[in-house]
Amino acid sequence: MDPRLIEALEWLRSRIGNKAMVVNSGRRCQTHNENVGGKPKSQHLLGKAADIRVPVGLTSESLAAFARELATFHGIGLYNTFVHLDVRDGARFEWDYRTN
Repeated sequence: MDPRLIEALEWLRSRIGNKAMVVNSGRRCQTHNENVGGKPKSQHLLGKAADIRVPVGLTSESLAAFARELATFHGIGLYNTFVHLDVRDGARFEWDYRTN
């Protein structure tokens, strides 16, 4: 795992009041990434990404808002039940895959 990701996740956990965060997915091997429908150049393959959720007291939308406060997160993806966060190189990139 990229140390920048670990540090950023620790910062985020402290920022949300030390609530429990569940990591749904962290570093993936190529085979697992393909099996879960990950992108071919997924940041998960590089150990630079985590899909996380807070089971009690925080929506995905709120969690993403906190993550936006830290410049280290360059990839922020909003889903119905989790948030994708990564420390990719380059400009910040955000997407919203929530469904109604």
